[in-house]
Amino acid sequence: MTTQFCFCPVCATPLANIALMEDGGEKIRRRCPACGYTHWNNPTPVLAAVIEYQGKVLLARNAAWPGKMFALITGFMEAGETPQGGIAREIKEETALETTSLDLIGVYDFQRMNQIIIAYHAVCHGEVSLSPELAEYRLYDLDQLKCWPAGTGYALADWLRSRGHEPRFIDWEKNST
Repeated sequence: MTTQFCFCPVCATPLANIALMEDGGEKIRRRCPACGYTHWNNPTPVLAAVIEYQGKVLLARNAAWPGKMFALITGFMEAGETPQGGIAREIKEETALETTSLDLIGVYDFQRMNQIIIAYHAVCHGEVSLSPELAEYRLYDLDQLKCWPAGTGYALADWLRSRGHEPRFIDWEKNST
């Protein structure tokens, strides 16, 4: 699900798929045939956190999601902030928790959404107060966690492995509710 511009933001001409020679060879990109503008459609950086809170992992359910899917706290990095500053801000905005420690878990592609996920392990404290963006949260012992086979689920799996736990993945066929 990538965003495709339809019109040139410079001159409003409809964009077309046009092949041009670039450093790595010929590339087809959305380009303006009138003024030469190129829509690069580069991935968007998204921040994610495996939050360790009171000795457990905090997962939250987005208010817009149907069903009972709980996931990591995520958010977009803003201009002028570091990834670490951005995820600490997202954690504070969405849960009201203070972050005392951040360690990089890894960087993950999420091509379906045209995103790059930068995932951290965050140790947090305080009292949870959810933003309106989140409907509820749950605390999980490590052996209770199930990962999802997409995006941030792989970050959670890598973090569990780093703690000596072999991750278990949700079977989407059995858990489609």
